[in-house]
Amino acid sequence: MRPSILIAVAVVVLLALGSFYRIEESHVGIRFQFGRVVESEIRPGLHFKIPLIQNVLSFDRRILSLDSQPERYLTFEKKDVNVDFFVKWRIAEARTFYTATSGIEAQALQRLRPIITEVIRNEIAQRTLQAVVSGERRDMAQRFVDVGNQRVKDLGIEIVDVRIKRIDLPEDSEVISSVFQRMRAERLRVANELRAEGSEISETIQSDADRQRQVILAEADRDSQRLRGEGDARSAEIYAQAYGGDPEFYAFHRSLQAYRQAFANGDSVLVLDREADFLRYFEQRPR
Repeated sequence: MRPSILIAVAVVVLLALGSFYRIEESHVGIRFQFGRVVESEIRPGLHFKIPLIQNVLSFDRRILSLDSQPERYLTFEKKDVNVDFFVKWRIAEARTFYTATSGIEAQALQRLRPIITEVIRNEIAQRTLQAVVSGERRDMAQRFVDVGNQRVKDLGIEIVDVRIKRIDLPEDSEVISSVFQRMRAERLRVANELRAEGSEISETIQSDADRQRQVILAEADRDSQRLRGEGDARSAEIYAQAYGGDPEFYAFHRSLQAYRQAFANGDSVLVLDREADFLRYFEQRPR
């Protein structure tokens, strides 16, 4: 076979091989002809192009990350906070992305970083320090995404998520001391409330105990008076029965009790008439 024929066959083979190209999975392609875009958003797979005239670029459409250094921002009450955040983004429109950044990821990051920084600065400036560090962080992150996507449409990218890793108070700021003072005042308020509630409960328990004590004493005194009255009634009944059975013996017994009480000290002196009824058992002779 002649050399010219071999050369022609080789050229044909090279041209045939150069007519096909493949877009990797998770990538998107753009086809150019003399530097002008003739087709964009080429899906993964095997495709045809005109060799030597057209060329193809592909871009990764997977989610990419932007991890920024902590930035200092001002809250609504003009207090400094250091915010450390990261951004998840991806290429949404390959043609717009190429036009805005020449298809260079580093250039896209350089343009994306100030946009997100400004969005975060504006959102934090509308909120108080308590709102920034409290439960509103999820809503605030969604605002970062919504507002950020409006600002990056011209870059052909989409912001998937913006997350705050941490929020710190600057060491050279007066916010730390004011936060500590507010925390101390809050804890003192809670402690005073607990003491007041404890004192109120203590007074309630003491009052209830005093009331129960008075009730118990009153019931005990009532029962004692009742039992004493019943005892006195029973005693009087017994005395009455005894007196009715032998009045003379009863009178004698009562006289002995009176003598015992009158001469209990041993040195008592009584001056009485001999005919006094009190002395009648001293002179009475046994029958």
